Amino acid sequence: MKAWGRILTGHHPLLSIEITRECPLSCPGCYAYGDNHLGDGVTLRGLRDLRGDDLVNGVFRLVASHRPMQVSFVGGEPLVRHRELSRILPEMSRQGIESLVVTSAVIRIPEEWNNIPGVRIAVSVDGLQPEHDARRKPATYDRILENIEDRFVDISLVVTKPMTARRDYLDEYMHFWTSRPEINRVWLSLYTPQKGEESAERLTAEARQRLFEELPRLKARYPALILSGSNVNAFAKPPNTPRECTFTRLSAAYSADLRSRIGPCFYGGNPDCSQCGCAVSVALHWLSEQKVPYGLGLKFGHLINGSLKANEWLGSSPIE
Repeated sequence: MKAWGRILTGHHPLLSIEITRECPLSCPGCYAYGDNHLGDGVTLRGLRDLRGDDLVNGVFRLVASHRPMQVSFVGGEPLVRHRELSRILPEMSRQGIESLVVTSAVIRIPEEWNNIPGVRIAVSVDGLQPEHDARRKPATYDRILENIEDRFVDISLVVTKPMTARRDYLDEYMHFWTSRPEINRVWLSLYTPQKGEESAERLTAEARQRLFEELPRLKARYPALILSGSNVNAFAKPPNTPRECTFTRLSAAYSADLRSRIGPCFYGGNPDCSQCGCAVSVALHWLSEQKVPYGLGLKFGHLINGSLKANEWLGSSPIE
């Protein structure tokens, strides 16, 4: 009911903020630093980002405007602004808003963050140690393990084409991370390319199909693996366009100046929705196709569409 209330009043239940333009990494395939991420010739590194009181108060203003249920703090590298986040996260918790900090763990995670209700920390780990260390220096495996010691975090994995070449690759990855005492869950997404992109990261149709066949077995073996909804095949049926994407329609994303909007979703640029691998996007798309209990044939998507249409009639649609 809380989510429907946010939709009906014209606000975005989901908010994503690139809290800084700074990052000590240079990862291949990073969408945030792409030339077309923000459009109009503007890039993340070219923005003037904020810090100190300006950043803290700017985030609070965005939250007050959008009244989200959940805020994702991304970057850049959010831990570059750990002092500001240590002021922001407790206030989000006080307001009953869940927070997600997505980090490379290149900097030690503040211990007090694990004691703030509603705060989740996800560490991005791009494959097994040889591949990850080559891609993500200086946020190597050894440095991550040092910086998450005595903390509780999730792991975020974005599957790229090279990870599908060897059948036991993801099995080995899952065994390593789910065996660690610091790890709560592993969130799996697929690499989402831009339209027309040809890169080493982009999954081919054959690679996607092999992965779809592998996911049910991985989920059965590793309960800590979080997939989209309860259907491990949800990735096979992503939304085809932003207008069909429930996540895009219910979310807002801002870059590091806290003014520049990122569209159509947090990927920016011109993402190929037909190959979307965002775990949240495909989960919500899957959910929209599910029938409402005792709904006389209604699907959850009908309720969402009705709410959004009502907002359009009232002149307060969350789609901007």
